[in-house]
Amino acid sequence: MLKVIIVEDEPIILKGLLYRIDWLKTNCIVIGTAESGIEGCQLILDKKPDIVITDIRMPFKDGLEMLQETKDTCQYEAIILSGYGEFQYAQQAIRLGVHNYLLKPVDLKDFEATLQELATSVQEKRSTSQSNSYRHVLDLKVEWTEGSSYAADAIRYIEKHYDQKISLAMASKAIGLSTVSVNTKLKERTGYSFNELLTRYRLTKAIQKLQHENSLVYEVAEQTGFSDYKYFSSVFKKYIGTSPKQFLQKGM
Repeated sequence: MLKVIIVEDEPIILKGLLYRIDWLKTNCIVIGTAESGIEGCQLILDKKPDIVITDIRMPFKDGLEMLQETKDTCQYEAIILSGYGEFQYAQQAIRLGVHNYLLKPVDLKDFEATLQELATSVQEKRSTSQSNSYRHVLDLKVEWTEGSSYAADAIRYIEKHYDQKISLAMASKAIGLSTVSVNTKLKERTGYSFNELLTRYRLTKAIQKLQHENSLVYEVAEQTGFSDYKYFSSVFKKYIGTSPKQFLQKGM
């Protein structure tokens, strides 16, 4: 659910937006309203919204000033509503990265269409960002296994046996190299020790299963070599920033 803040000093327009728009239809919820740019600044900083809908001309501080002061601190998208159609406002809005500039009186159908478009865009960006962040956190590269080397042998061992109870000692014996040497070779090639690489590889497999299979979380833990569900959840949250259940609920 995307969090929305409305900053509008005209009560009739504010109530119209609050009660005549089907917010849930666009997967949005209004978490706060303000009637001036000053109140709006504080609300944005406090609530960290995904979307800000604001008028331009307001008491004490206008909407563009409010956006200028908060855009760098809080990551959100904005829609501007205004009865002032001068091109200079549109120019400033574009420079601030405002998604759309709607003139009053606001056509509710146009507004809902704009909101739906923006909500979809925000969700797609969030999904892409999360997917990229997982790849960055896990940072596994296929090319590590290319060529013939002890490090490549160790990586292939992890790929083949990750779903089993394995250790650095077992891998070292299979490769024919001391545990110290295996770790040294792996760190030179990947930057990670054997155990760190094993954990990260198991997590990539766990994420794939959570996203594309109907397995329960405890089954995924077992299928990817984690000793038990609690340990799996703890490791998952440490690396991904959320629990496996929350990961599934958010459809990440």
